[in-house]
Amino acid sequence: MKNFLNKAKAAFSDDHFPGQHQQQPIANQPDRPSSIQPPTPADVDRYRYHHGTNIGSVFAIERWLTNSRFPDGAEGSSEKAAAEAWVKREGVDATRDRFEKAWQEYVSDQDLDWLRDVAKCTSVRLPIGYWDLGPQFCEGTAFKKLSGVYQNAWHFVQALVARCSARGIGVLIDVHGLPGGANPQEHSGTNSGKTEFWDSRSNRALGTKAIAFIAQQAKTMAGVLGIQIVNEAEYDAPNMYEWYDEVIGEISRIDPTMPIYVSDGWNLNRCADWSLNPNSLKYQTLNPVVVDTHYYWAFTDDDKKKTPQQITDEVHGKLGELDGKDGSIVDRGAVQAIVGEYSCVLTEDSWAKSGGASKDDLVRGFGNAQSQRYQSRSGGSFFWTYRMDWMDGGEWGFKQMTNAHAITPPHGLTLNKGDITQRIENAKGQQLQKRGETFGQHCQWWDTNHPGHYEHWRFEAGWDVGFTDAMHFFGMRSQRGFEGGDKIGMVELWILKRIRESGQGGGFVWEYEQGMRQGIRDFYQLAGI
Repeated sequence: MKNFLNKAKAAFSDDHFPGQHQQQPIANQPDRPSSIQPPTPADVDRYRYHHGTNIGSVFAIERWLTNSRFPDGAEGSSEKAAAEAWVKREGVDATRDRFEKAWQEYVSDQDLDWLRDVAKCTSVRLPIGYWDLGPQFCEGTAFKKLSGVYQNAWHFVQALVARCSARGIGVLIDVHGLPGGANPQEHSGTNSGKTEFWDSRSNRALGTKAIAFIAQQAKTMAGVLGIQIVNEAEYDAPNMYEWYDEVIGEISRIDPTMPIYVSDGWNLNRCADWSLNPNSLKYQTLNPVVVDTHYYWAFTDDDKKKTPQQITDEVHGKLGELDGKDGSIVDRGAVQAIVGEYSCVLTEDSWAKSGGASKDDLVRGFGNAQSQRYQSRSGGSFFWTYRMDWMDGGEWGFKQMTNAHAITPPHGLTLNKGDITQRIENAKGQQLQKRGETFGQHCQWWDTNHPGHYEHWRFEAGWDVGFTDAMHFFGMRSQRGFEGGDKIGMVELWILKRIRESGQGGGFVWEYEQGMRQGIRDFYQLAGI
């Protein structure tokens, strides 16, 4: 496997990321001064575990969720169908007023307060379309004649991000619809039933321009945790990875700190392998890349044959494609995945095979299994979905599933400020003793089992950074006036960031990395989370 990965990495050249030059292998680099600073609020927004939901059908309409956004007699189920029907009925100006009212009011302050206070959300995923960026992005597309409707749409996107940020909720801006469609579904913006993004140079170029616009705007927007450049890319789409490389290269010139989220194209294993290259120590300043995968058990004939109990058992093996790829950034690079969409929905065929068990209990067990698995193996998870016409949404509804205790937040987010303070003080009180024990165990194991020359001081330095970072993340919400404590969820990418900043060089940087990992674990053990 290691030889395969080395060959795969070697296949990529600097041309994949324009303006980025590969560094010498870290083993050949001397130590440099460290640039590590305490984690900032923006760091916590981006690298904590993202417990959240998709916000709903607001800027990228799907009729099954928001039929109220369509006039009677409207044909089609997409954003374009709704806009066309209203424009035909009442003109561009009245349609723009109608849409702007929905953008402003469909997600209320009470909704956002509930997400923060009851659901304990740290983050939301906000689906938008390229059309929401304004008329200049509608030229030459299916939305050209409708561009006047979206004249001010981006300002309303910014306003919703700001309202979330004011509550400590980060926002993943998800470009759900790309020009021509990254898949043939209605959530790409039209009912064409076609996928015309990947094979079209002009569509891909416009997509890159749209992402660059968002990245430039997001530099001055608080609370943006990342930009998802595509939703549910079609399986084995041509030019997909070439376009990913192009976009990352472009965004790295605008803001190399902004996390970039990509669709796995329904092939997590392949996408995880690809992500090891940009997330490697070959690059000193390149955007962290997150792989988005989706899990549903309600659409295939194969799933219809399974019982709810069998499906719940399957959850525990999800994200297994990451096994053997993470845990050693110095050797392999970093791989980080999130579950961008999931639900508690099963087919009626599956429910009929429940053996007489209570459906409420089975739903709760299914949701609990997903919550536990994604929290232990991913950097975040976003339920599909929150806001819809038919609240509270049943098994599709984040609100209903949260109130039913099917979807549960990480334990740390349920703690009050006093408990957070007490746990931090307890951990700090045992920090030196724990550091000595862990450092001693590390030295003894290597010196006994593999005698030779080491630089164990690097392990100790990494441990200090990991422990302190975990403590800062855990206490940041209290400092910002919110309940709960965050864990580092994007662990692989956070450690990659810290190694890049550490100035560490030479052949024993792996000791620094392992020390940092152990420092993070030790803080959580002492803090009881």
